Amino acid sequence: MHIRLSKIIDLSADDQQAIAELPVTIRDFSADHDIVRDGDRTQHCCIVLEGFTCRYKVISDGRRQILAFNIPGDIPDLQSLHLQVMDHSLATLVPSRLGFVAHTHMRDLCERRPGVAAAMWRETLIDGAAFRAWITGMGRLSARARLAHLLCELLLRLDAVGLADGFRYRLPLTQAEIGDALGLSVVHVNRILQDLRAEGIIAIDRRTVNILHWDGLRAIGQFDPAYLHLKNGATAID
Repeated sequence: MHIRLSKIIDLSADDQQAIAELPVTIRDFSADHDIVRDGDRTQHCCIVLEGFTCRYKVISDGRRQILAFNIPGDIPDLQSLHLQVMDHSLATLVPSRLGFVAHTHMRDLCERRPGVAAAMWRETLIDGAAFRAWITGMGRLSARARLAHLLCELLLRLDAVGLADGFRYRLPLTQAEIGDALGLSVVHVNRILQDLRAEGIIAIDRRTVNILHWDGLRAIGQFDPAYLHLKNGATAID
């Protein structure tokens, strides 16, 4: 957790040590497993240690809208520390390892370490900035631009926590899951990916994305990474 937080704010060595000493219960989950459901009252926050998770809502006809993808280092239900009832669900997308920290320990840490409290507050603000970027994309960008924007965002986020190799990263998402996030059909997602590959913008092999033309992909997605608020860039990607 402190690796992710240190990318968005300066944490003292004592703050990092205090985070490392939090009592954490580690659990492994299979793919497509609900961790927290809409309407649950939780007593802990979870940290993604390995794998991919997503936040989502289901509408009355059963269709799912993915609200965010969560990568290692993320605390996807941090809002549960102060909001008693979950207003969306959290699920794994692939086999994942999660760490759970009781709210009592999280609150105690924030009271003892104001620097950690500030980092968590900043994390929730950045989470809100990401939601605003996604809403803007859903409302005003073309399907092609939305998909390009997502590929750009995931590269920078994964690179910031050491999970990208240059412009290459593992993307263990199905086309249906990408469609659920971007409001697109599987057919439409597939067509856009095929077009980007044919144009030499990206290459995809065994769920690994290699961005061959970064500036071109950024231009297609109208991608400005400022909303991620990574400290000093916090990434090797220019």
